[in-house]
Amino acid sequence: MKLYIIRHCEADGQAPNASLTLAGRETSRRLAKFLSDLNIELVISSPFTRAVHTIQSFVQHNNVPFKLDDRLKERVLSSEDIPDWYEKLQQTYIEKDLNFTGGESSNEATKRINELVEELKQCNYKSVAIVTHGNIMSLLLNQSQPHFGFDEWKQLSNPDVFEIDFGNEQTVVNRIWR
Repeated sequence: MKLYIIRHCEADGQAPNASLTLAGRETSRRLAKFLSDLNIELVISSPFTRAVHTIQSFVQHNNVPFKLDDRLKERVLSSEDIPDWYEKLQQTYIEKDLNFTGGESSNEATKRINELVEELKQCNYKSVAIVTHGNIMSLLLNQSQPHFGFDEWKQLSNPDVFEIDFGNEQTVVNRIWR
């Protein structure tokens, strides 16, 4: 199975209902054209508005089955305002069980995304796309590429697309859009 991991396009903010910017909407249309050649059989998205709007054009124009899955939503670092959130986030890439008030550790977030991926691998799909967020994307990529951490997260773009090919004896990861 090939799994396409898509980070949402540029958005107006981080809230679950944040919309795509004008540039984000334009990029989502270009992304839809790019994805059209990949023979994607199913799309599963984070329920956050920016993720859904990122893939909406592709799904509609290609008549691809579409589902929402909470396991793809962005990780909450803390339910409290953390002024030094950037440093705290960096820490969670090293201390993977580190948990802040009302938040989710790296290991907890990784567990939920891995559950979805394992379910998909058990199905007969040849090509599936998931639409998610930068932190979740980086934690998933870290499973196949242990060097993929905080510094690589910082270099992700909106959108960004990686292909993970589980078909060979060895899992192969390629960045196919930036």
